[in-house]
Parts: sequence; C-alpha cells; structure tokens
Amino acid sequence: MGTTLTRAARSVTAVACLTWLCAAWAQSPAVNATEADQAKQQAAQQLAQPLNNRPVWNEVRSGEPQYTSQRGAETNVLIQPMGQTWRAARVPVATIGGFLFVLTLLALAVFYVLRGPIKTSGAPTGRMVERFTLVERSVHWGVAITFVALAVTGLVITFGKSVLLPIIGYTLFSWLATLSKTLHNFVGPVLVVLLPIMIVLFLRENLFRAHDFAWFKKAGGMFSGEHVPAGKANAGQKLLFWLMVVVIGITLCVTGLILDFPNFNQTRATMQLANVVHMVAGIAGTILVAGHIYLGTIGMKGALDAMRTGYVDETWAKEHHLYWYNEVKAGKAGGEGAPPLAAPQRAG
Repeated sequence: MGTTLTRAARSVTAVACLTWLCAAWAQSPAVNATEADQAKQQAAQQLAQPLNNRPVWNEVRSGEPQYTSQRGAETNVLIQPMGQTWRAARVPVATIGGFLFVLTLLALAVFYVLRGPIKTSGAPTGRMVERFTLVERSVHWGVAITFVALAVTGLVITFGKSVLLPIIGYTLFSWLATLSKTLHNFVGPVLVVLLPIMIVLFLRENLFRAHDFAWFKKAGGMFSGEHVPAGKANAGQKLLFWLMVVVIGITLCVTGLILDFPNFNQTRATMQLANVVHMVAGIAGTILVAGHIYLGTIGMKGALDAMRTGYVDETWAKEHHLYWYNEVKAGKAGGEGAPPLAAPQRAG
C-alpha cells in the first residue's frame, strides 16, 4: 500500500513539473534577446497603463516588415503609413480639380454668348476639300468616344459621392457608381491600344512651324475675328495634341494600367502615387477636351463636318487653314509652309 502511494505521489509530482515547464515554455514571449526585451517592455507597459495601446500601434504603423507566411510585395507590412497621407491629399486635389472643371464650362458658356460661333466671312463655294481620310476619322472617333466615356465615368467616380448621391439617392447612385467603375476599368485598355495609333497618324501635321508663332501672337483670331493663316492643324490644335494626346494621354494610360492591374505586384505606395497622378491628369484632360469639343461642334461652323464626312468647303479651308489649302491646291500631300495665295479676310 505504501509503495503504491509513493508511486502515485511521484507520478503527480512529475505531471505537475511537466505542466509547469510546458506553461513556462508556452508563455515565453521571445526566442532572442531583442524580442525578450520588447516583451518585457510590453508587459511593463500593460502594468503601468493597461489601456494604452500606442506602443503596439506605433510598431504596427512603422511600416517595418514583419513575418508572414503569405508571399508577395508588402504582405509582411500590416499598415502602410503613406496610405493616410494619400487619403488626406486626394480630397483637396479632387476639390480643386472639380472647381476648375466647372469654371471651364462656365467660361465656355460665357464665351459663346459674347463671341458666338466662329463663321466664315465668305460664302460657301460648294467645292469640297478632303481634310481627313476614313482611317484618320475612324481612329479619331475611336479615341474621342473612348476618352469621353472614361471622362464621364471618372467624374462619377471622383465627384459622384459628393454631388450626385445627395440628389439621386443611395440606390440609384450605387447602380451608377458600379456601372461607372466597371466601364472605366474595361474601356481604359481600349484607349491604351488606340492612343499610340492616333499619335503616329497625326504626328507629322502637328509638328510646330515658324508661322505657328504668329498664330499664337494673335490667339488665332479668337477674340479679334481675324482669320490667321495656319497649316492643316493650327498652333492651338498642335498644342492640344502635344498636351492632351501625348503627355496627358500617355500619363493616363500608364497610371491606368498600374491601377487596373494590381497583379503587376506593385507596392501600395506606387498605387497611391499613380492614383493621384491619374486623377490630376484625368481632370486636366477633361478640361482640355471640353474646349476641344466646344470648338469642334458649336464653337466653329463647319468644323464638325471635317470629322463627320471628311470634307470641308473650300471657303472654310481657305479662311481657317490657308497654308494647308495652298498645299492642297498645289497638289502637295499634307505639306505646310507655302505662302498664302491671298491675304486672309476678316470675319464679319
């Protein structure tokens, strides 16, 4: 009997010792000196200030990589501190851009009321001049429709929550926002394909010439009513081509691809920077294209025919693009810089 009790006591003692060792090992906060010191500091912090989680969150928000079993860019960083900076910066940037866009629309409306549409001073001759080929018009309309779709959906995504939501309500805005986001993501790559084609097609006629400086000096006669001689593309159109199509267009394509395809494994900082640049370029491009649409439709009589049918009246070609008209009459294919056949007239 005594032997049995002795063995039982020894077994209980062994189990208790083993349990204590396991508990001590399980509660060990670190496997090296640095982690042990951090664990002691956290324990002391909890005793002194039990509800103060600041030290823990400072470490989480430090951006320093920790351990994770999930592989990928920044998967070992729980919180990236630049995210808060991005969230704070995009609101004022979007607000300023929104006001500039509205002011642009108001300025165009005032200009139309005061100036009216730009007309030719001479009567139409009925003789038509080919201005754009079918290929050029097809590419132009493809880029135009794509860009307008992206501009409209981009405006909804950027300003819809502040402007449209209070007016149309949550249900309709939810449907509209989802549709805009989907269209924006899928139409964007179409612009990536069409834009380089447009740049190649229209590059030669948009190279600046010596006579373009005279056009700039007189602002193209927009305010004076004078018909300033120009090539196939006037200086204003050339500036628009290089700013909107080349610089802004390429910027939108590059940043759009970064945002549209996160599987490129880019970091969050790259995505945040691309988002702000994309928004700034998008608003700037939308403002420029608003002016282009105005001049190509109601702002100038006969301009829309050039892209709709490919032909313009001889009087229109002579008064608005005299150097190009002279080249056409001389049988030269798209050259610029020929001296005018006659002095340009003033618009009545």
